[in-house]
Amino acid sequence: MRNKRMFMLMIGFILFIAVIGFSLSDRKEMSWPEKFLRDTAAYVQQWFYKPAGYIAGFFEDIANLRTVYEENEQLRLTAAAYSRDKIKYNFIEKENIRLQEELDFTEAQKKMYDYTYLIAQVVSVSNDANNRALTINLGSNNGIKPNMAVTTVDGLIGLISSVTPFTATVTPITELNEESPTFNSIAATILGREDESFGILSSYSKETERLTMTKIAETDKMAVADTVITSGLGNVYPRGLVIGTVESMQVGDFGLTYTASVKLAASFDHLTEVFVVKVPEMEEASQ
Repeated sequence: MRNKRMFMLMIGFILFIAVIGFSLSDRKEMSWPEKFLRDTAAYVQQWFYKPAGYIAGFFEDIANLRTVYEENEQLRLTAAAYSRDKIKYNFIEKENIRLQEELDFTEAQKKMYDYTYLIAQVVSVSNDANNRALTINLGSNNGIKPNMAVTTVDGLIGLISSVTPFTATVTPITELNEESPTFNSIAATILGREDESFGILSSYSKETERLTMTKIAETDKMAVADTVITSGLGNVYPRGLVIGTVESMQVGDFGLTYTASVKLAASFDHLTEVFVVKVPEMEEASQ
């Protein structure tokens, strides 16, 4: 009996709901109690929905901020690595260009004069204003001897003045002075007109930073902008080493010869590497 009553109650409840739904579907408008209940429910829901949306958006923004932070950190690391690699690349590129220039220079000189070039590092520069001597890291154990010429890719630097087993001292041509006890004038000529031009580089002016060439014949065709090189006369400086360019010319003493001002080709600022020139003829003569 009890089960039968329960069954009948469920059937009645289902029919009641069905009748209500059918009756509502036939009406075009809801009654005012139904409208009131719906508006009240919507009003209450918005107070729960908005905070829930804000909270959900807040946590979503935190997640996005973390993602942006991680991406920025990765970008910073990538930018730092790029900057480091770019500096390294630029240094290597400049080093390769410099070494290629030195190789081309030595190969060209070997073809012209059969010279041997020993590359040396400049380890110190004298602080004495009256003697700006250089010290290089090659010495007698490397075959270095006094009066060997020292040059760079750009031009002549000076002469070896003293030697130890592991180092050597270079007197630069900027110390060229007729009054110096170690004075060695430089016999010079003009590139491309070696048999037509001649002069003697006898002194260097620290004020003008120029060499003075004297004893230029009146008939000499030397001109401004000509390249001055060593002539090889005197058996001190080997021939063919670039010294500089003629910057100006003047009438010499008594009007019988000319003098010229020569701008050095080599830069003496921040010298790091130089070449010591070994000349076969000089090597044979010293033996």
